[in-house]
Amino acid sequence: MPVTKVKTNKCFSGHLTKFSAHSESYGLETKFNVFVPEGEGPFSVLYYLAGLTCDEDTGAMKGTFESPAAKHGIALVFPDTSPRGSNSPNDTLSWDFGTGAGFYIDASHPSYAAYQGYTYVTHELPELLRETGLALDLERQGIMGHSMGGHGALTLYLKSGQYRSCSAFAPITNPRLCPWGKKAFAGYLKGGVEEGKEWDATELLGLSRVKEGLRILFDWGDADEFYLSGQLLPENFLNKVKELGVEGVQGRKREGYDHSYYFIMSFAEEHVAFHAKWLKA
Repeated sequence: MPVTKVKTNKCFSGHLTKFSAHSESYGLETKFNVFVPEGEGPFSVLYYLAGLTCDEDTGAMKGTFESPAAKHGIALVFPDTSPRGSNSPNDTLSWDFGTGAGFYIDASHPSYAAYQGYTYVTHELPELLRETGLALDLERQGIMGHSMGGHGALTLYLKSGQYRSCSAFAPITNPRLCPWGKKAFAGYLKGGVEEGKEWDATELLGLSRVKEGLRILFDWGDADEFYLSGQLLPENFLNKVKELGVEGVQGRKREGYDHSYYFIMSFAEEHVAFHAKWLKA
């Protein structure tokens, strides 16, 4: 799997490098950014999954994660949010479905065979990272995300079991019950919204492995327009945590904050520090 370096920028004494590679999961070319702090590695890895309409540059440019990551000696990886150029039906007709809106699931509907975001992030991307030759410790991985990417972070963390920690900003926590999730699952999944239970963080809390304890932190704002319109449903997730008696989950409603990157950058340092606790243990 040849990986091509596109460009490198010095950032907080480390380097942010964009790579391009052919993805076997997507069947298309894809790009991702990697921030590596200065010093001797290998460095544990923290993935950031961006939200609807975003790409591999959004979190890297707007999230302000690099400064605390450099402080804690953690590498950051920013993948794209979907395959691009798949020519799937309705691929570019709306902002909340198709290009830029892959929901980090493995589509089962044959029309959306290119949308294999779960497999790409959990299995293929670590192999591509090995090909970069960067000093990364891929035995120590954490994951975080925003909105649709928050859904992705929670889902990948709960399904795969390969990440030491998970955090999210304004995550879609119960997608099969919200408009964004219903639209995505109805399109990408052969079994529609019912099959979507397999990709719903609130439903995944019922896994027996999960009940042993988690390492999850998430925040959302009480002035978030998507929280207020019923897209995020964080209380559903927290109620399920309480019902099941699951430990290790902290959800915090932040007064006055909205859905934007101003909200994210306000708590970026706290989230990186949360992951550092587990990634460097």
